[in-house]
Amino acid sequence: MLNKTFEPAETEKRLYALWESQHAFSAQPESGKKPFTIMIPPPNVTGTLHMGHALTMTLQDTLVRWKRMLGFDTLWQPGTDHAGIATQMVVERALTKENVTRQELGRDAFTKRVWQWKEESGGEITRQLRRLGASLDWPRERFTMDEGLSKAVREVFVTLYQEGLIYRDRRLVNWDPVFRSAISDLEVESKDVSGSLWYIRYPIDGMDDTSITVATTRPETMLGDVAVAVNPDDERYSRLIGKSVRLPLTGRLIPIIADSYSDPEKGTGAVKITPAHDFNDFEVGRRHNLPMLSVLDEEARITLDDVQEELVAVEGVADPEFVKSLGGLSREDARKAIVSELEALGYLEKIEPHRHQVPHAERGGAVIEPRLTTQWYCDAGKLAGPAVEAVTSGKITFVPKQWENTFFAWMRDIQPWCISRQLWWGHRIPAWYGPDGHVFVARDEEDAQQQAEKHYGKQEQLTQDEDVLDTWFSSGLWPFSTLGWPDKTPELDRYYPTDVLVTGFDIIFFWVARMIMMGQHFMKDVPFRHVFIHGLVRDERGQKMSKSKGNGIDPLELIDAYGADAMRFTICALTGIGRDVKLGRKKVEDYRAFVTKIWNAARFCEMNGVKAQQDFDPATVKSALGRWIIGEASVAIQEATNALEVYRFDDYALTCYRFVWNRFCDWFLEFAKPVFASSNTEESAEIRGVAAYILGVILRLLQPVMPFVTDDLWHAFGYGPEGSLINEAWPTPVNLPDASSARSECDQIIRLISEIRAVRSEMNVPPSQMAPIFLKDATPETVVRAENWKEAIGRMARVSHIAVLDGDVPRGSAQVVVDEATVIIPLEGLIDIQAEQDRLKKDLAKAEDEVSKTEKKLSNENFVARAKPEIVQEMHERLAAQQGECQRLKAALSRIG
Repeated sequence: MLNKTFEPAETEKRLYALWESQHAFSAQPESGKKPFTIMIPPPNVTGTLHMGHALTMTLQDTLVRWKRMLGFDTLWQPGTDHAGIATQMVVERALTKENVTRQELGRDAFTKRVWQWKEESGGEITRQLRRLGASLDWPRERFTMDEGLSKAVREVFVTLYQEGLIYRDRRLVNWDPVFRSAISDLEVESKDVSGSLWYIRYPIDGMDDTSITVATTRPETMLGDVAVAVNPDDERYSRLIGKSVRLPLTGRLIPIIADSYSDPEKGTGAVKITPAHDFNDFEVGRRHNLPMLSVLDEEARITLDDVQEELVAVEGVADPEFVKSLGGLSREDARKAIVSELEALGYLEKIEPHRHQVPHAERGGAVIEPRLTTQWYCDAGKLAGPAVEAVTSGKITFVPKQWENTFFAWMRDIQPWCISRQLWWGHRIPAWYGPDGHVFVARDEEDAQQQAEKHYGKQEQLTQDEDVLDTWFSSGLWPFSTLGWPDKTPELDRYYPTDVLVTGFDIIFFWVARMIMMGQHFMKDVPFRHVFIHGLVRDERGQKMSKSKGNGIDPLELIDAYGADAMRFTICALTGIGRDVKLGRKKVEDYRAFVTKIWNAARFCEMNGVKAQQDFDPATVKSALGRWIIGEASVAIQEATNALEVYRFDDYALTCYRFVWNRFCDWFLEFAKPVFASSNTEESAEIRGVAAYILGVILRLLQPVMPFVTDDLWHAFGYGPEGSLINEAWPTPVNLPDASSARSECDQIIRLISEIRAVRSEMNVPPSQMAPIFLKDATPETVVRAENWKEAIGRMARVSHIAVLDGDVPRGSAQVVVDEATVIIPLEGLIDIQAEQDRLKKDLAKAEDEVSKTEKKLSNENFVARAKPEIVQEMHERLAAQQGECQRLKAALSRIG
C-alpha cells in the first residue's frame, strides 16, 4: 500500500543509488541502437550548483531520458573544467590562511597542492548534480586537465602553430592587476560607477597662450599620451591638425591628429590618445603608427621605463623630478598627485562629476587595466570562416533562430584570440625558448630539444614558457577530446558529431563558437547539429538573480523543501523559446502540488483495485469513457512528443499537466467512481484496466522530467522492477475504432457539467442546494446522452433531475448554451436574484474602472519610457486579466438578464 504522502528525500537517494549501481545511465556502444549524444557544458571544478546549472542540466536530462525511452543509445558526457583563474584563486586563498604565498611555495609544489585540492574538494558539483537527478554517464567522466585531454590540447596547439594560426604578438589585453594575469572578456564585469571627468589644457607648441582642452576619466595615464585626436570634420580644430602640443608634466611633444574616433558631441571633442592603456586608443595608435608607451606595470603601479628618457624640463609645463616621484605609486595615488600638480600648474580647467562603466574582474573584483603585453594569440578570423559557413548552410541550427544573428555578428567582427594566461594552474604552453629567445613549439620537451639541436647545431639549455592556456582553449575541444581524440577511438567514430548543445546565450561566443571552429578545423565536421539557447533564470519579478540583491535561490534548498521532481517540472514549465525563466519558491511550491496530485490519484486507483495488467489491449475497450480517455492520452502523447522534438519544454510540461490534472484526475476518475464502486462487472473490470493503462502512460510521459515519483509508482503498481522505468519505451498513440464518437460524447458531457458549475459559482448557489436543469432545442442525441450520464451530471454538477423543456422558460432562470442546446437552470428559491444582479453590476463597474486606470497608465508615453520593461510587461498581463474578468461578469449578467 502506498504511503499517504510521497517522501522525495528518501526516494531520491534510494533510486539514484540504484540507477548508478545498475549502470542505467551508461551508453551502449555495442548495442546497435542509433546514438544520441549531448555534451555537458563542463561546470567549473570549483563550482557549486546554482539555478543556471539547474536549468541547463534539467533540460538536458529531460532530453536524454526521453531519447533513452525512444530506444536511442544515449551518451550524456559528464565532466568538469579546471577553471584556471577560479581554481588558482581558491587555493591561493587557502595558502593565505597559512601565511604562505604561491611564490614562496614554488610552481611545482603549488600545482601539486592544486591537484590535491581538486581530489579532495573538486567533486562537490558532480555530487550535487546527482541530487538533481541528472542521468550522466558517470564512468566516462572527464576533466579538462586529465592526461587524455592534455594530449589533445598539445596536439591542437602544435598543429595550429605549424599552420601559422598560433603566434606571439604585443597587443592590449584585459589585465587583472591583483592576480597579475590577462583574463578573457567573459571574466570582466562592467560596473556603473560614480567618477569624475577632468578637463585638462594641453599647451600648443609654437602658439603662446593657446591650448587645446581634453576631457578624461583617467589622468594617471597621461604620462603615456602620444597624441591628441580631433574629428577631421570638427571645424573648431581643423587649423590645429598637424601641430603639436607640449604634454603637461613630461614636456614631451605629441601631435594633434585627425581621426573619426573623436566624437565632436562628447566632452570637448578632443581626446588624448594613450594606445598602451585603452582599447580604442590602441586602434587609433595602429592607424597612425604611433608609439605605445606603457606607464603602468603588472600591479597597476606607475612605471617610468618607457618614458624615462623623454622627460623634459620645461618651465611651467614639466618638472622631471615630480614625474620621477610618481614611480611605484598605485594608479589611485598617482591620479591624486597628478591632478594636484596640474591644478598647481594651471592646466586643470575644471572637474565634473561623471558616471561611467568601469571594467572589474568578475572574480576578486579588481579594476581591470587594459595593458600592452606580449601574449600568445590564435588567428580566430581564419578559423571563423568555416564556422560561419556551418551555420549559414544549415549544418548547425540555433533554437531560437534569432541567436544565429548574434553568432554572425560576433564571428564576422572577430579579433585575434589571446590564449595565454599568466597563471600556474592550467595547460602549460608547449613552447620552449633557447638562450637567444628562439622559440620551439613541440608536443613534449624531448621533441623541443631535438628541434633546438637541429637549429643550433648543438645541445642548448631550454626554458619552457611560464604561461598557461586560456581555459576556453581546452573546453573548445570538449566534443571530441572527451571521446579520445587525437586517437581514433570507436567512441569518436560513433558519438561525434553530437546531436544538440543546450546552453545559455552568454557563452555563444566564448564556448559555442570556439567548439564550432575547432570541430570544423580538426574533425572536418560540426560538433553538434542543434544549439538550443535558453534564457536566464530570474526571480519572479523578472530581476536578474544576484548576491547583492539578495534574490538568488539555491536549487539544493528547493530540492530539500519540495523535492527534485517539483523543481525540475517547474523549470520545464517555465522554459519557453526565447524567453527568460521567472522562478520563485511559490512556483515550485505550486508544482509540488502537481506531484502530490499524481500521488493521490495513484493512491485512489490503488484503493479501487487498479493494478498493472500486462496483457491489457487498449484497442479492445468498448465503453465511451474508456475510449475517450485513451483517445485523450493519445493526443497528449503526440503533443508531448512534438514539443520535445522542437525543444518546447514548456509545451511538453503543460501538456502533461493538463492531461493528468484535468482529463485524468478531474474527469476520468470522477466519472469512474460509481463504476469502481460497483460489483465485479465487465464494465468495472474494463475501467480498472483502462485506469491502469492510463496511469502507466502518465508515468512514462512524465519520467523524463519527474524521474523519482514516476519510478516509485511504476514499481509500486507492478509495471516493472524498481528502477526500471528509465528503460521503458516512450508511449505511442493508440488508433481506436470510433474514437471520435467517444470524444464527442464525453466532451459534450464535460462542457455541460462545466457550464452548470460556472453558473452556480457565478450566482453563489450554495453547494448543498440541488437544482433541476431543463434542455431546450436539444437534439435527440443530446437528450439521450444526458440521460445516459445523469448520475455523473447529478453528482458532479449538483443537479436533481434533467428534463426537456417544451414551453416557456421559468421565471428567474439562468441560461447557458452548450452546443446546440440551451441549458436552463431555475434559480427561483435558490438565491436572491435581484441581489445577485446588483452584486454582478457592482463588480462589473469596479472591474471596468480598473481596466480604465491600467489603460490610462499604459497610454502614458512618459510612464512607459521610464518604467522598467518587466513592470510594463506586468501591467499588460494585469490588463489582460482585468479585461477577462469584465467579460466574465458581462456573461454572468447576460445569463440571468
